[in-house]
Amino acid sequence: MRVTFLGTGSAMPLAERVQTGLLLEPAADDGGPLLVDCGAGVLHRLSQTDPGYEAVSTVLLTHHHLDHVSDLLALLKARWLAGEDHLEVVGPTGTKALVDDLLGVHDYLDGRVDLQVREIHPNEPFAVSGFEVAARETRHSMPCLAYRFSEPGSDDEFVFSGDTEAFEGLSTFADGAKVLAHDCSFPDEVDVDNHPIPSQLGAALSGYDVGRLYLTHLYPHTEGRHEEMIESVRERFDGDVRVARDGLRFEV
Repeated sequence: MRVTFLGTGSAMPLAERVQTGLLLEPAADDGGPLLVDCGAGVLHRLSQTDPGYEAVSTVLLTHHHLDHVSDLLALLKARWLAGEDHLEVVGPTGTKALVDDLLGVHDYLDGRVDLQVREIHPNEPFAVSGFEVAARETRHSMPCLAYRFSEPGSDDEFVFSGDTEAFEGLSTFADGAKVLAHDCSFPDEVDVDNHPIPSQLGAALSGYDVGRLYLTHLYPHTEGRHEEMIESVRERFDGDVRVARDGLRFEV
């Protein structure tokens, strides 16, 4: 699979970091590109990719905070105007209510495309866009899911943490993955709940087998501190640690 970071920012985006979104493209031909989260600015970033928003008919949400869903109806409208007739939204419990409420405000968009909503639950594997996916609940200020993605016939797996504190259960969930993209919102001196700082993330991942770790969901507080954050994680975790950026692509 190919993964593209569309947005690596947070609820306080920067010019070079829009809010959260990732594009997953399967290696096989039996699934289309999958958009994971759809925060503000993600639609614009998506328009700069080869598939474009016209090819993305499925969105998988980790949770319902604004910086992960702000562009959802904007995507629906762009696809309608481009002549596309289908959109599937997949996410945790409450996703249907979210979509219904958004359409209640923007009712002129209701019925413009064939809109399907599917709710999934932790510890119940599912398939979407050619990917086999496992889900685990994270530790955040609202229900949120981390996802582990694989493709049939491949042992290489990618894990996205969603928004979460660092904790052993999520490290176990990510153990053995080739790549992990994990929330690391602030540098070490910030006292914060619901998100990890680098020293906490390194401690939680200590002793676990993850091939490469990308730090993402970065608040402005992290600017100019990236190398320091990497070194803090590496004090306890000996894997390959990097900072994600918008537009970065890699193969899993």
